[in-house]
Amino acid sequence: MQVVIFRLNKEQFAVETSKVQSINDAMKITRVPKAPAHIKGIINLRGNVISILDINLLMDVAKQDNNENSEESIIILEMEDELVGIVVDQVDEVLDLDESIIEKISDDNRKAYVQGIINFKDKVVTLIDIDKLFSN
Repeated sequence: MQVVIFRLNKEQFAVETSKVQSINDAMKITRVPKAPAHIKGIINLRGNVISILDINLLMDVAKQDNNENSEESIIILEMEDELVGIVVDQVDEVLDLDESIIEKISDDNRKAYVQGIINFKDKVVTLIDIDKLFSN
C-alpha cells in the first residue's frame, strides 16, 4: 500500500495514493457565498473547477497558526469520479508500506473515518479513509 503523509497542525495523517490525483502548492481559493462551513471555496486548476473542503473542520483538528513559513499545499482527491481538494499544512512524504504495520483501533472509541494507526519508530500517523470522511 502506498500513502501520502501530510500534516494538519502538528498531527500527521495519511491517505492512500490511489485516491490522490495531484499535490499542488497553495493557490487562491475563491469563496462561495452561502456555502456550507466545510466548503472553503473553489479553485480553477488547469481549467477544472474544484471544490476545496476544510479538512480541519471535517476532522475536528485545530488550525495551525498561520506564519510566513507555512508551506500549505492542496491535495486533489478523486472521489466517485469527482475531484475535490483539501488544504493541508504540509505534505511530508509518499511511502510504500506493508499493510501489516497498520494497527486497527477498537470500534467504540474511534471516529468512523479512521482506518487505522501507522506506527513508525519515531512517529504515529493516522490513516484516514477519505471516502468515509467525506460521506459524513
